[in-house]
Amino acid sequence: MSISAVIIAAAVVAGTGLVIGLFLGFAATKFYVPVDEREEKILDALPGNNCGGCGYPGCSGLAAAIAKGEAPVNQCPVGGAPVADVIAGIMGTTVGETEKKVAYVNCSGTADRAKEQYVYSGEMSCKMASLAPGGGSKACAYGCLGYGDCVDVCEFNALHIVNGIAWVDKETCVACGKCVQECPRHLIDLVPYKQKYFVACSSQEKGRDVMKVCDIGCIACHKCEKVCHFDAIHVENNIAKIDYEKCKNCGLCAKECPKHVIFKIVTPPAAVKKETA
Repeated sequence: MSISAVIIAAAVVAGTGLVIGLFLGFAATKFYVPVDEREEKILDALPGNNCGGCGYPGCSGLAAAIAKGEAPVNQCPVGGAPVADVIAGIMGTTVGETEKKVAYVNCSGTADRAKEQYVYSGEMSCKMASLAPGGGSKACAYGCLGYGDCVDVCEFNALHIVNGIAWVDKETCVACGKCVQECPRHLIDLVPYKQKYFVACSSQEKGRDVMKVCDIGCIACHKCEKVCHFDAIHVENNIAKIDYEKCKNCGLCAKECPKHVIFKIVTPPAAVKKETA
C-alpha cells in the first residue's frame, strides 16, 4: 500500500470524525434539556430503595416530581421524617404534618380457626393458589391464603407468616405498599400507626355462612355500632368497618363483639417473631 493511500484513508477518517463531532455538538446544544440541580440533590437525599411505595417509578421518578412541585417533600415512606426534612431544606419549604402509616392484614383466620375445603398441593404461592378451584383451599373466600407472597416482596422483614396467616411488625414496616399490591385477595391496607383497634376480618358473607368456614369471622351483628359513642364503626356489606379518623381507640367495640374479631393487635409477639426468623 502506498503512502498516499494511507494519508488519504487517515484524512477520510479524520474528516468523518470531525463531521460527526460537529453534528453531535450541534445536537447537544439544540436539544439540551436543563436539569434542575435540586432534582439531583433530592435524589441523593432519598434512600435509594426504588421500592415504588411513593407511587413513582423509583427514587429518580420521585425526585423529579418533587423538584417540579408535583409531589410533596414527604412523599417517601421509607425515608420518613428525616429525609423529608432534608428535602424540605433543598426545596426551601417546610414539611407539613403527616400521619405515619403501617400495613395491616385484615384477617384473623389462622390455621386453627379457619376451615380448609381440600388439601392444596400446587405451587406455594397466594397468586397461584387463588387460581385453584374455589379460589384456594381455605373455605373462606376472603381469608389470607398464607403462602407469603407479601413476605417475599417486603424488603424490610416486616411481614411474617404465623399459624397460616400474614402478620405485620409495625415497628419495622415503612408503609411502602408493596404488600398491598401483591396480595391477590386485597386483604392488606395501610392504616394509621397510632390506631390500636382493628376489625380482623374481610368476609362479606352473611353471619351464618361466616361461621361455617371460620370460628372468628365478623357476623355483622351491629353490636359494635350500638356501643360506639363516636360514630366510628359501621357494618357495610356484612362486615364492620372502622373510620380511623373518628375512632378514639376506646375499645368499647372490641369488648362488645361476640366473635372477638375486633381486637388490639399490631405486631406478632416476640415468641412468634422468633418462630419465623
